[in-house]
Amino acid sequence: EVQLVESGGGLVQPGGSLRLSCAASGFTFSNYDMSWVRQAPGKGLEWVAYISPGGVTTDYSGSVKGRFTISRDNAKNTLYLQLNSLKTDDTAMYYCARHRWGGSPRGEGTQVTVSS
Repeated sequence: EVQLVESGGGLVQPGGSLRLSCAASGFTFSNYDMSWVRQAPGKGLEWVAYISPGGVTTDYSGSVKGRFTISRDNAKNTLYLQLNSLKTDDTAMYYCARHRWGGSPRGEGTQVTVSS
């Protein structure tokens, strides 16, 4: 059974940083594209970032490029998202996905709230 478990969210002030993690199990993690998506209150899913199976290729949405960094540790079956220079608009539930564009399967999410 595919399992994706996100963690690392929380409340942070504007300009602050967080690192999200996604622990993967039930499949060969190193074989798959992975991504992060988010959903702000009252809005649809927004694709955030992508990383190739070997971690060589990454891609970001324009809204986070230069502030967020996606990475992975295939030895630990874990996906990461480093969030820097956070803005109030980054407030959302963040999900990891075993999919290039954030499709299923996804985890249950971790909440990031950016507020002063």
